[in-house]
Amino acid sequence: MKKIGFVGLGIMGKPMAKNLVKAGYDVTVFDIRPEPAAELAAAGAKTGGSPKDVASSTEVIITMLPNSPHVKAAILGPGGVIEGVKPGSIVVDMSSIAPSASQEVSAKLAQKGVPMLDAPVSGGEPKAVDATLAIMVGGPEDTFKQVKDILAVMGSSVTHVGAIGSGNVTKLANQIIVALNIAAVSEALVLATKAGVSPERVFEAIKGGLAGSTVMNAKVPMILAGNFKPGFRIELHIKDLMNAMDTAHELGVPIPLSASVLEIMQALKVDGKASNDHSGLVQFYEGLAKVQVRR
Repeated sequence: MKKIGFVGLGIMGKPMAKNLVKAGYDVTVFDIRPEPAAELAAAGAKTGGSPKDVASSTEVIITMLPNSPHVKAAILGPGGVIEGVKPGSIVVDMSSIAPSASQEVSAKLAQKGVPMLDAPVSGGEPKAVDATLAIMVGGPEDTFKQVKDILAVMGSSVTHVGAIGSGNVTKLANQIIVALNIAAVSEALVLATKAGVSPERVFEAIKGGLAGSTVMNAKVPMILAGNFKPGFRIELHIKDLMNAMDTAHELGVPIPLSASVLEIMQALKVDGKASNDHSGLVQFYEGLAKVQVRR
């Protein structure tokens, strides 16, 4: 059984690493904050002093970090994975970053004989905790086959989608659909509420029809309860949509609806709601209509 390194123990990374420990893997972790690393140590993991340290004692190194600069720093920077990783080891970046950044990091690792996969996830904290994440993987297929069983410990769906960077392209597509879906649900429920129709009953009436979705089922109960505890923070969805915009512009693909929802999220960030769950997007529409969608 391969030794696993795990760098980044945030909202998503901590439960993902815990699931690997629970599955019996030999896991060494690192985070810039001591508290989550100590929590993993109490659960049975080893701790490293840096990404370099983690990489030097493991065979599969997983990173789960906020954005492209953090991934580049943890893998390519001083004290980074690249300084400790051994040829033949595998790096799996499960962060949601720009596809071009995945390709850049992969090219640098390849110079050391180290293959890389980009394997972002979808499902948020609840699915990270119960190990039912959807994992979309880019990179060499033979490398994917070597770590598929490890990824399956953290997700119920593990899909190889193409060459390096393809995982993050797929994640950007996912994040566009999720953002637009939450915006549509928010508009609809605010309209219903303003018209005097129970938003809860609207949800019950339509969730089994064509408008129904996993996003609706997950986010409407939070909206109805006024519970915007993340989950998946608005500021992180802003990051994903910014990466989507940059990638789309590089490719010459207009994404006007994504741009609109990005600006709504930016407005909420300015209003101090950056750390709200992205279901809190409804608050923008509530402010415009001067009504609250609640049970």
